[in-house]
Amino acid sequence: MDGLAGGRGKPWILYRYVLREFALSFLISFLFFFVVFFVNQILLMAEDILSKKAELIDVLLLLIYAIPSEVAMSFPFASLVGALMATSRLSADSEFLVMQASGLPPRNLFLPFAVLGLAVTLASFSINEYFLPLGSIQYGKLYRSLIVSSPAVELQPWSSRRYKDITIVTGAVSGNAVEDVLIFDKVDGSRERVISARRARLKDGKDGSLVLELEGVWAQTLGKAGSGRVEYTSSSSMEYRVRTDAGPGASTVIGPFEMSSYDLGRVIGEKEAVRQERLFQRSLDLEASRSALQAAYGLAQGQGLGWQSASRRLAPPLARLRDLDLPLPEDRSIHIYRTEYYKKYAIPAGAVCFVLLAYPIGLKARKAGRSVGFGLGLLISVVYWALLLLGSTMSSRLSLSPFWSMWGPNLLMLLAGLSLWTGEKLTR
Repeated sequence: MDGLAGGRGKPWILYRYVLREFALSFLISFLFFFVVFFVNQILLMAEDILSKKAELIDVLLLLIYAIPSEVAMSFPFASLVGALMATSRLSADSEFLVMQASGLPPRNLFLPFAVLGLAVTLASFSINEYFLPLGSIQYGKLYRSLIVSSPAVELQPWSSRRYKDITIVTGAVSGNAVEDVLIFDKVDGSRERVISARRARLKDGKDGSLVLELEGVWAQTLGKAGSGRVEYTSSSSMEYRVRTDAGPGASTVIGPFEMSSYDLGRVIGEKEAVRQERLFQRSLDLEASRSALQAAYGLAQGQGLGWQSASRRLAPPLARLRDLDLPLPEDRSIHIYRTEYYKKYAIPAGAVCFVLLAYPIGLKARKAGRSVGFGLGLLISVVYWALLLLGSTMSSRLSLSPFWSMWGPNLLMLLAGLSLWTGEKLTR
């Protein structure tokens, strides 16, 4: 320490010491969050797969494919808790005070935290960009092959399963076959239908759905409301397609969760181009409709038609003009893809925001050290996670800006950190 007095000497020894302290705390925090997320994944699989007697090797592979998402989520939170644990310990043991007395101001001691925080951000982004999409795709392929080879994974024997407007009631499950199947759905979105089949076999629909190959089919469909009619049909076989709800990664169709940021940007650009083309076509149709209405009005005037005859002639082009003048419905898929696109960057960037917030908070810890940092880090993690879920919900249901819904929690953490830095006068 004496060689560093007055700011002289080489501070890299202290930097390495602080960096090792942060790295150790980060490792402990990462293992904690990883175990929490991993146990949660095991519990979900225990309910969804293990209880249905899937092969152990397949379950292990599913867990391996799910690891990238757990690691990507654990990294930012581990940087927060790790930084709080390290700074709280160094502050409680007065080591920061000694380092500052040797000539290193607080802002310089932040350098090791900034370096490791940036490294965590880059590592988390790399996992989000490559390993998470790859793992999710492989997870989906394996999950769907399990469903096809063992229907009990998706359809339990002697039970019912609901998929949006479809309810499937099953009998015994034997091998790849399901006995005594009942399907309740709707035709044209309103007329109720009941389909019964002596046996059904599952196969992969290759488009994010399952196909039930039904044998010995009988169906009953109600007629339109008030008609009192009932339609009956029967056939020896039938293919029935079901859109499953197994969750992210369970579909063979690659969705936004399974894409890299580059692919998401490309798809968003294509969807925006299609929308712009539709808007342009709408403007052309609107102009043509106005011209048609003007021509019909001029013709009605020229022929001296009465009010009723003129209104009947003008009604069709006027109705067409009103329909075209309505706003073009928003493409919800663009909103979903944009939300996932910003999430790819926002969650990894949270590591830097967390470190910037944790450093001045940890400096205030004078007692207890790591335990205080760990508890406070968990509390902030819960708040951040709640804000992230709130933003995602508001984005999907209230059409909140995808950027603000995903980056809002980071900006709040960043502003809180900067205010603490100013209050502690760490910028001097």
